[in-house]
Amino acid sequence: MRGEITIIYNTPDLSRCHTQVEKNAALRIFSDTRAVRQTLEKIGYQVTCLPLRPPLQSALRRLRSIKADIIFNLFEGFDSQPEAEAIVADFLSCLDIPYTGCHSTALSLALDKAAMKAHLQLAGIDTPNYQVLTPDTLHLFAIDFPCIVKPCSEDGSAGICEESVVYDLISLEKQVKVTSERFRGKVLIEELLDGREFNVMVLGTNPPTTLPVSEIVYSLPETKPAILTFAAKWDPNSLYFRHTTAHCPANIDYKLQQNIIATSLAAFEILGNRGYARIDLRLDSKGNLKVLELNPNPDISPDSGAALQARTAGIEYEQFIQKLVQLALDNHDSQTNKQTYETEGQASDNADTAQYSRV
Repeated sequence: MRGEITIIYNTPDLSRCHTQVEKNAALRIFSDTRAVRQTLEKIGYQVTCLPLRPPLQSALRRLRSIKADIIFNLFEGFDSQPEAEAIVADFLSCLDIPYTGCHSTALSLALDKAAMKAHLQLAGIDTPNYQVLTPDTLHLFAIDFPCIVKPCSEDGSAGICEESVVYDLISLEKQVKVTSERFRGKVLIEELLDGREFNVMVLGTNPPTTLPVSEIVYSLPETKPAILTFAAKWDPNSLYFRHTTAHCPANIDYKLQQNIIATSLAAFEILGNRGYARIDLRLDSKGNLKVLELNPNPDISPDSGAALQARTAGIEYEQFIQKLVQLALDNHDSQTNKQTYETEGQASDNADTAQYSRV
């Protein structure tokens, strides 16, 4: 046996789901957890699963009971408390047990799409023009049509549909109102990019590395906006699901490939260069590359885009999961060594100070 691993994950609140498709998407956490568990057991680990449920304090108390060598973190927050994802990761850092994925700062930042975009811009990384508005502040709208309306703090393309793309003030007002009410608050309004769309997984090795670039290819009717909707990810019966595919490796020239890789690595640095993340990018009408989103701890199920990129790189699923575990171990070792170095350095400084005082 390689050791003991505890997988932590969230249990979905199906009462908050409006459709069967939303329920199916929420329930995916169980099949994803099962796939990771079976893979880890096949590798040779002794695995236990620890589901986390609200309230948060109760979940944190359950985490204290973990005695494993490694924690595999599949926790995505609670439906009524998405910020719990970052809080749990922060708590894991205090347990002194290696855990997979990104740290709490990265997860907290990614929860606010507008804040993430501001960080991208500060780092000199191009992102689509955007505004954060509500129905009451819509008079401040100052982006050219067409644009896209998104929830500010959701993932998995939640709230993204054909109607999210708006072409005039009337449809903008309607979609902002619908999105604000459905997702409880402010919405992100972003210029619509109409060029090719890509994504790439970045692994927090030392230094960070990327898997092969994927392209999201749309074969939709011309009347449908080419965007990655919730249905495209979760509803096999939908037009968007049937006409949206990921091609890996992307059919691109060397210059664009290197631009995507360099931009993704620069964006990953904002997340702290640990764990793993998916970077979503798109070209505008002039061929300029812009980062749409940063997604720390993205989907790593066997049929995910991450697994596809790994296979393209010659990494089978078992190897991919083992690599994520190794990243957790490496990060924990480096963090421990850093703390030891800082402690010893402080002790040395104190000794020097004491010697100087004696003189």
